[in-house]
Amino acid sequence: MRGTALRRSVAVCAVTLLAGCAPTVAGTAVSPVNDPFHVADLPAKDGPSGLRDNAPAAVGKVQNTNNSDVDRLALQAINDIAEYWQHDYSASGLKGSFKPIEKFLSYDARDRNSPEACEEDTAGLVNAFYCPSEKLMAWDRGIMVPTGRKYFGDVSVAGLIGHEYGHAIQYMAKLVTRSTPVIVREQQADCFAGAYLHYVAAGDSKRFMMSTGDGLNHVLAGLITVRDPTLGPHDDDMLTDGHGTALDRVSAFQQGFTVGPQACAAIDLNDIKQRRKGLPMELEDEPTDDDHRSADLPIDKDTIGTLVELLGVIYSPKQPPKLTYGPAKCDTSQGDSPASYCPSTNTISVNLPALQQIGTPADMAEKTLIQGDNTAFSIVVSRYMMALENQRGVKLDDPTAALRTACLTAQAQRQMAKPHDLPSGASLQLTAGDLDKAVAGLLTNGYVATAVDGQGVPAAFTRIAAFRAGLATDDEGCYKRYQ
Repeated sequence: MRGTALRRSVAVCAVTLLAGCAPTVAGTAVSPVNDPFHVADLPAKDGPSGLRDNAPAAVGKVQNTNNSDVDRLALQAINDIAEYWQHDYSASGLKGSFKPIEKFLSYDARDRNSPEACEEDTAGLVNAFYCPSEKLMAWDRGIMVPTGRKYFGDVSVAGLIGHEYGHAIQYMAKLVTRSTPVIVREQQADCFAGAYLHYVAAGDSKRFMMSTGDGLNHVLAGLITVRDPTLGPHDDDMLTDGHGTALDRVSAFQQGFTVGPQACAAIDLNDIKQRRKGLPMELEDEPTDDDHRSADLPIDKDTIGTLVELLGVIYSPKQPPKLTYGPAKCDTSQGDSPASYCPSTNTISVNLPALQQIGTPADMAEKTLIQGDNTAFSIVVSRYMMALENQRGVKLDDPTAALRTACLTAQAQRQMAKPHDLPSGASLQLTAGDLDKAVAGLLTNGYVATAVDGQGVPAAFTRIAAFRAGLATDDEGCYKRYQ
């Protein structure tokens, strides 16, 4: 977040360690995509996730294996993904025909004598990859797979392999050439992984199961963790040669999960640029050091006051909400959010210490998902949007209102990416990486997607989808989508 006349602090991006017919809502038919209690076309619910107890034995010969349970898990994922594509490849309308991968290599990145693969030294290579020239799938059993398994669960390994298998699908379907930008390849692969994990979540896999609540949350956390770093002004080549921001990666995954492989095949550079249009993708100022850290503003009365002033300039409401600090004084329940809105008094109340905790930049040592100033600011923005909703006279106390608020918050954030002149002379503007902080907040705490009484939406996938919808539409689109 960029601001003037305001002190800055430096943030460190952290690794995540997160432990049919449409139903009706309030008497109105709702598409499953927009239903607070659905994840795409599946019910939103918690439950067991991981390898099934009765999963068939893994089959296939793995080069250089140590016969560990890590290698067996990776091979189970490969078997399962191959079975999925044998069933869905032709039905998805992809060109060519599906042929399962038959060559596999396991290696330990910690081993100085780790074998070469695809003319590359795997010693120190903490990765999993598909090599098209050799039609080989390889994975690091020493660090990469065990780490993902530890923090995100067994099903995240299936997601990881699903992404790499997606690269093989690209070649089978002739979706890519040598000139295809890396970002397109990676977004398609994220999308294909999403399509496969829908198969798992739907209960169609013989080997894996995944709940649409906590299980899918862990997969999304993993995607956010492996996002590209915040880019500096001289890193614009990474916009096409990188894997994508957290928002990029989650967006592509959700396309596959919601629509299927046909959506993945349609991803190209124009599609990606359209999704990014008008959003801050790289820092305009030089980073403070070589690791491209983005600056975070302090969460205090000055910055929050400037934020509310900015929103007033953007929206010019007839009745601007008042801003107070301390416990909310309202005649209705407010929930436990660090920022709340009271309709009867048109007041936004901020619990500053709680908001500061959420907005404190996180690092790997703290074992938490990326967070920073916009993780906190986006919550305040959501309550301002609720004030605008209240003046419009729409319902504020149900889960549909929660999703509408998340959608409108994203709309406001898009406007916040533009420079605005404020009467006070201060300024506040979104910079590269800020949207990732908001997306991470939707996953970890969900406050942006809560109703006026604190009522939330059970699945982070659905909360993030509403936020993404706001980035792609105008205010009226949010009101029409979430009635």
